[in-house]
Amino acid sequence: MTSIADRIAGPPLAGAADVIVDTPATAPAAPPLPVISAPPSGERELRLDLFRGLALWLIFIDHLPPNILTWLTIRNYGFSDATEIFIFISGYTAAFVYGRAMREAGFVIATARILRRVWQIYVAHVFLFTIFLAEISYVATSFENPLYSEEMGIMDFLKQPDVTIVQALLLRFRPVNMDVLPLYIVLMLFLPLILWLMKWKADVTLALSVLLYAITWEYDLYLSAYPNGFWAFNPFAWQLLFVFGAWCAQGGAKRMSRILSSPVTLWISFAYLFAAFCVTLTWYVPQLSHLMPRRLEQWMYPISKTDLDVLRFAHFLALAAVTVRFLPKDWPGLKSPWLRPLILCGQHSLEIFCLGVFLAFAGHFLLAEVSGGAGMHFVISISGILIMSAAAWLFSWYKYSADKNSSRKRDAGGNADMAGGGS
Repeated sequence: MTSIADRIAGPPLAGAADVIVDTPATAPAAPPLPVISAPPSGERELRLDLFRGLALWLIFIDHLPPNILTWLTIRNYGFSDATEIFIFISGYTAAFVYGRAMREAGFVIATARILRRVWQIYVAHVFLFTIFLAEISYVATSFENPLYSEEMGIMDFLKQPDVTIVQALLLRFRPVNMDVLPLYIVLMLFLPLILWLMKWKADVTLALSVLLYAITWEYDLYLSAYPNGFWAFNPFAWQLLFVFGAWCAQGGAKRMSRILSSPVTLWISFAYLFAAFCVTLTWYVPQLSHLMPRRLEQWMYPISKTDLDVLRFAHFLALAAVTVRFLPKDWPGLKSPWLRPLILCGQHSLEIFCLGVFLAFAGHFLLAEVSGGAGMHFVISISGILIMSAAAWLFSWYKYSADKNSSRKRDAGGNADMAGGGS
């Protein structure tokens, strides 16, 4: 007999899923999808892990002061950056995991599981906020440099800690580099509704998402931040990328297979990526700015990251189309030991993201206090990536050991332990 609590807890969903959600290590067989297909039973979709890990590395590098490795991140060669990768994979894998739960256990149980995961992410965000605040305050006080507090956006906390903490709990106050988790929490809160609508009509759900995106731009919808301003990532706009990922997971990618496999789509993607590169080149080489037609500049600028400008969304789509075309899910390189650190980081994205926030500030501090030279920039960047990779390996080893011990207990006792419940 299975209790309601056991159904909410559900079977363990181990492995990689979204930015924060974990996909099941064993997934049901599904027909291949052209964007990112559901893995056959017993296999992982390593491309998800690979690109999520890559996004984590790129975000860490972009959070450091400009350095040599910064020029290797995609934001310098087009309109989009690692954030788009993050949110798309989040929507895809969240829909894959919890969409299956909704089909098997029903709307109420799936919603309970989603809300439980939202609570876990929220707790992680609060802990990250508390420790990050303590790190900044300690450095600013110890080295008698109030600029750290100002640069990291915590001056209001030092002035009014009581009010600021309440606003932080409401997700309205966030130090620098802590904007991704609040966005993801809000998007996940609406996942039950998204999945319910997609179970009815997936294409209509995507159309409604596009409509909300258009209304956001037309009427300037946003969420306010404390003490002033607005969210760095507007959920009303970024939901489009999240819902698009969910739509792909729910069969949309399969329906796009002919479009994605078309040579015309490939050449349009290449042309758009080249055009975006030429535009971004004028940002770093002012001598080329006169080559940009004035009317084109007036039409396209500013390219808003806060509201997910359509040019950024299109740039991500072009990158995704090219990637899927040249990186099949059975690519042998996915088994390469050289890519293993990236994949491991992607499989433990919540922990690695939080670690990356701490490491980025530590790197900022070292560059300010010790040396700001190119050599030091390079050492700090590589050291941060190595630490993130080592932590991911440690998490994987611990999880493997825990799963192995749990399996032995089940084999010895014949039933699941009391903590997980059994049937």
